[in-house]
Amino acid sequence: MSAFQHLPLGQRIPPSPHAVSCSLPTMSAVRGYEEKDPAVMDRLSSGYPRFVVHPFAKQLAAHFVATVPELHDRTLWLTTSPRLSHALASFLQDQFPAAAAAAFSRDGLSGVAHAKAAAPAARAKTFLQNVGGFLSSREAEDHLVRLGLVPAAFAETVSSGDAPAEIRAALRRALPGTADADLLLAGCGMNAVHAAFRAAAEIQAARGRTVWLQLGWLYLDTIALLKRFTATPADYVYLRDPLDLEGIARIFAKHGARIAGIVAELPTNPLIQTPDIPALSELCRRHGAHFIVDPSVASVFSVDVLPHCDVVATSLTKYTASEGDLTAGLVAINPTGPDAAELRRRVAAELEPVYPRDLARLAFEIRETETVLARIDATTARVAAFLSAHPKIAHVYWALQPDSRAHYLRLARRPDATGGMISFTLRGPMDPFYDRLRLPKGPSFGMKTTLICPFMYLAHYDLVTTPAGLAELAASKLDPDLLRLCCGTEPAEDIIASLAEALG
Repeated sequence: MSAFQHLPLGQRIPPSPHAVSCSLPTMSAVRGYEEKDPAVMDRLSSGYPRFVVHPFAKQLAAHFVATVPELHDRTLWLTTSPRLSHALASFLQDQFPAAAAAAFSRDGLSGVAHAKAAAPAARAKTFLQNVGGFLSSREAEDHLVRLGLVPAAFAETVSSGDAPAEIRAALRRALPGTADADLLLAGCGMNAVHAAFRAAAEIQAARGRTVWLQLGWLYLDTIALLKRFTATPADYVYLRDPLDLEGIARIFAKHGARIAGIVAELPTNPLIQTPDIPALSELCRRHGAHFIVDPSVASVFSVDVLPHCDVVATSLTKYTASEGDLTAGLVAINPTGPDAAELRRRVAAELEPVYPRDLARLAFEIRETETVLARIDATTARVAAFLSAHPKIAHVYWALQPDSRAHYLRLARRPDATGGMISFTLRGPMDPFYDRLRLPKGPSFGMKTTLICPFMYLAHYDLVTTPAGLAELAASKLDPDLLRLCCGTEPAEDIIASLAEALG
């Protein structure tokens, strides 16, 4: 019998108003969420912060629309900074001149208002999602309290000290040899990736280098950034197999003088493959290319990657913010890299700030990172072994899978430092298994709470629902019914019992 219970549709995970996940307990709910079915959307009290505008932010925007005359009958997006609001306004002015987009500023808040219309609203939301520019839920909450619209801020334990200093001190344990100036904090992981890529791309473009290589299937917004910000479609090169070092070397031999750099994940999301990072590092250095690595799937506390790349850009939402109630990101500059000083300057100019209350909460949570990861790692190995041996499981992917195990272990800080992610596919239909399964089901990972989701449906619904999309996934050896599980700190036997029950 499972120790877990089915969570109702829309329940916050964890039970905090600042939760980064919410329950999508059935495949019908997943599809309804992606298709914006009111029967599903009306039940969601929150969602992953880069995809769902937080209710506090919505309430605050509605207040301004109702009370500021020039905002009447307009759509208002609240953003993380004035710099980002001006960038969004400029983007919308170029794309939709008739929408009359304009930056907005009031009471220390920034945003963009435009004429009500579906097209500019959709593009504005995607822009903010891609760069990580939505207003923090805690910042929105504090303004609602100030305005008397909410009685008090949610009570939670935070650090009372110098939060940025405490966070950087913890990060230096994972990134030895770095100084505070090398550790740049961001509002979320995607903003960190965006800032790192834009900074490196600008440096390299001045040298006539504009070609960027995407190593394997990466997280959807990283793919979107590469496609959007490379100079031409020909400058974006997608390498389907991140383990094909010979193929990558041939591309460098042919186009090395034009290659700006490589963007890779360690391991990749969701197939959890680890490229040969040291060999790729040597290849990049030899050809003058930058190497940007995102180790969010495993955590910088699990893998020692910075010595092999120019920039680490990663999410601190995962594992360090292990309660699952805030977003934050990190750009770590390799201080020995050839462009370290310029990268520091340019990245700092691109990053969005972390709201002070989020920093104080992160400074409290980050203290537990190594302990939380040790528990997650031990559980992950047992769950991966169970799934690998089960006759109803077709494929299992995790950090120590055979095809890239040696590459991963070369960088792991401990042989068992795997992170919590396991992806797998079934020999039978996914829907009945998912609906029966009594584990928390929702987006995100790297929490104390175990989470599972039908990843391709949540990240790439456009691909799993069209023939062309399915063909694109097949070419990258991605099963549309792949499930992504991230183990939490619950007992391994309880997680295994829930999986066994649903498998039947």
